[in-house]
Parts: sequence; C-alpha cells; structure tokens
Amino acid sequence: MSPDLQLLSRLQGIEERILELKREIAALPKQIAEIEKQLDSHQRKYEAEKALLAAAQKERKQKDLDIQTAEQKISKLRDQMQQAKNNEQYRAFQHEIEYAQNEIRRAEDRIIGLMEESEGLEKNVKHAEAELATERKQVEAQKADATQRTAADQKEVSSLVAERKSLMSGFSPSLTRTYERIRKKYPAGAILAEAVDGKCRACHMQLRPQYWQDLKQGGEMLACESCGRVLFYNPPVRVEM
Repeated sequence: MSPDLQLLSRLQGIEERILELKREIAALPKQIAEIEKQLDSHQRKYEAEKALLAAAQKERKQKDLDIQTAEQKISKLRDQMQQAKNNEQYRAFQHEIEYAQNEIRRAEDRIIGLMEESEGLEKNVKHAEAELATERKQVEAQKADATQRTAADQKEVSSLVAERKSLMSGFSPSLTRTYERIRKKYPAGAILAEAVDGKCRACHMQLRPQYWQDLKQGGEMLACESCGRVLFYNPPVRVEM
C-alpha cells in the first residue's frame, strides 16, 4: 500500500472511531430516558399499592365509626323504648334496634374482610417498596456509568479530532483535494474501497480491464470511476505447500 493510501487508511480508521463514539454519545441520553421510564413504572406500581392499602384502612375507620354511631343509636332507641306508650311504638323501636344491630354485624364482617385484605395489601406495599428501592439503586448506578462513559467518549473524540488534524497537516495538496472531494460526496462514508475480482466492493461496479490491471500494478493512486472512492488492492496471499 502506497504512503498516501496508508495515510487515508489511518484517517478513515480515525473517522470511523469518531463516528462510533458520537453515535454512542447520542444514544446514551435515550438509554437513560428508558431507564428512568422503567423507574417511573415501578414508582406508579408502588403508589398504586399504597393507594389500595390506604383505601382499605380508610374504609375500616369508617366502619368503626359506623359501628359507634349504630351503638349510640341503639342506646338512644332503648331509652326511648322505655317510654313507649303502646305496643305498636314498642315494636317500632325494637325494629329500628334490630336494623341497627344488623348494620353493626355487617360492618364487623366487613372489618374482618378488610383486615384480611390489608394484610395482603401491606405485603404488596412492602414488596413494591423493596423493588422500587432496588430499581432506584440500579438506575443511579446506570446513570453514573452512562455519565462516565459519555465523558470518556467525549475525551476520546477530542483526542481523535486532534489526531486527525495532525495527520491531515501532513497531506499533500493533491491528497487533501482527493479527501475533500470524497468527504463532500460521502460525509460519513468510507474513503477507501477495496477492489476484488475487478470490482469495487463499495459500489459493486465492474472496473475497466485496463484500469483493473493498472490498480494491481500499483504506483498511481486510483479512484473508482463509479463511486469516486480511492481504490486499493490486496494481492492474494500464496501459501507454500
């Protein structure tokens, strides 16, 4: 490979690495956003479990109040029943007392059910809370790692940009023009293209026979007449038997 081709090959390697790093830098914020999205999902699950438990606890308190209210009502009804003037009034008070007693039994049954529900809900809350805490630690670690990788990538990009500038300062005017021509056409593409079996591997176009022979002989740097990339030829390696 000629010195100019070697320079272009080194330059292409640098630019490919810069492009790779820039893609990673651009992708990291999206990765962090996805990580935080997963954390939000765990947070919502935890809040939902807490809400269910709070609702059960609130209902239980209300049932306790309902029982107290019913007991107070029964006490008043019994006092009033003592002053009943006839059997009809007495039975009416008795009916109201029985209704209140049934309400108390229903409330007590519901409280027992709520106690059983709350036990399961409390376990769910604790489990969701533990999952959330674990997820938070993982997210913070991943975010810290992403931040470190971004800083390292940016540092490497700066170093490579400086290396590219230094390398190109040694280019001849003609090599610089060749490079700029290709870069204008392929801003993020390959500068070089290997020629194999008389074809450019970049655009897959057949080379003219004489052009193919000139390339194999070496010497002058040649560009693909179709895509414009600089061609290089690697002679097949002969294996001694």
